[in-house]
Amino acid sequence: MSVTENNVSEAMREGVVIPATSRAERFTSYDVEAFEVPGGREENWRFTPMKRLRGLHDGSAAASGSATVDADAAPELKIEQVGRDDERLGAAGVPSDRIAAQAYSSFTEATVITVPKETKTSKPSTVKITGPGEGKVAYGHVQVRAEQFSEAVIVLDHTGSGTYADNVEFVIGDSANVTVVSVQDWADDAVHVSEQHLKLGRDASLKHIVITLGGDLVRVSPTATFADKGGDVEMLGLYFADEGQHQEHRLFVDHAVPNCKSRVMYKGALQGDGAHTVWVGDVLIRAAAEATDTYELNRNLVLTPGARADSIPNLEIETGEIEGAGHASATGRFDDEQLFYLQSRGIGEDAARRLVVRGFFHEILVKIGVPEVRERLEAAIEAELEAVGV
Repeated sequence: MSVTENNVSEAMREGVVIPATSRAERFTSYDVEAFEVPGGREENWRFTPMKRLRGLHDGSAAASGSATVDADAAPELKIEQVGRDDERLGAAGVPSDRIAAQAYSSFTEATVITVPKETKTSKPSTVKITGPGEGKVAYGHVQVRAEQFSEAVIVLDHTGSGTYADNVEFVIGDSANVTVVSVQDWADDAVHVSEQHLKLGRDASLKHIVITLGGDLVRVSPTATFADKGGDVEMLGLYFADEGQHQEHRLFVDHAVPNCKSRVMYKGALQGDGAHTVWVGDVLIRAAAEATDTYELNRNLVLTPGARADSIPNLEIETGEIEGAGHASATGRFDDEQLFYLQSRGIGEDAARRLVVRGFFHEILVKIGVPEVRERLEAAIEAELEAVGV
């Protein structure tokens, strides 16, 4: 059964929620009014505390400030501030929810970062995005363009206060090899809703890493698509939620062409009353996507009572001609056997617990590939554990 936009709109006006039968039917548009105002019962929003979005979802959050963008970039990169009319914008994907469409309609200036053709950058580049300030609202847009046969490592570092919604695009050209790290290290008051669009060309390789530490509410939604054969995307994530924090990560990998590969691995830890994390991983293998190779994994470690982790992996396959496909998800507390093993060798209980948490995250940390970011994360994790005496 096909659910059209009109069917959905009419049903929602009558108070009935009709979920799409397939991720292939996901509606996208640049027009804010093409989306109904979500009420929180929809599948895409049922875990999100709508009141804490501060009006981003219903149009009441008018821009009252602006985020600042500063770069410490490799000299080979080209960084531009462009207007809304730049024809390159939107190349990686179209907004798939009302907040993303609102962000696309509301930004005044976009940052475009270009890695020139056949260029290997001399160092990792950091683009720091600072929120508009406490009580203020801002919308933004960033596009990273890696031209053919280029190589680069780019860190998007989000800090500061306020309410911020944006679209981030990664346009990866043929045979390019790029690592991008999106760090959400916001102040305690911040709300950040980000839709990230990943588009890979022929034989392109992208390592996309999402790290979420701070903020009152953070929701990051990466979507990966393939423009041609041979694309390889690795999507990694690390998140740590404290008391009262809501962290939500919604991924979609759309395999629509043959001979592409995707790997997804997200790990999160939670502590404190009301800490809530949500991970939703959707993978679609369309009928034309023969020889696809995909796997997704999510693990959550609950450190204290009162914290909650929701994890939902989904895999939809429309062809039997694939290399492999699978998913796994688990949520649990400390492994008593691991603690006993460490304590039996003379390690104190507190130190043993810290070792277990560090070991839990180690698989992600070693894949980051940016020493400064990895060291910063290790210090942040240690600080989180100190806060509750773990």
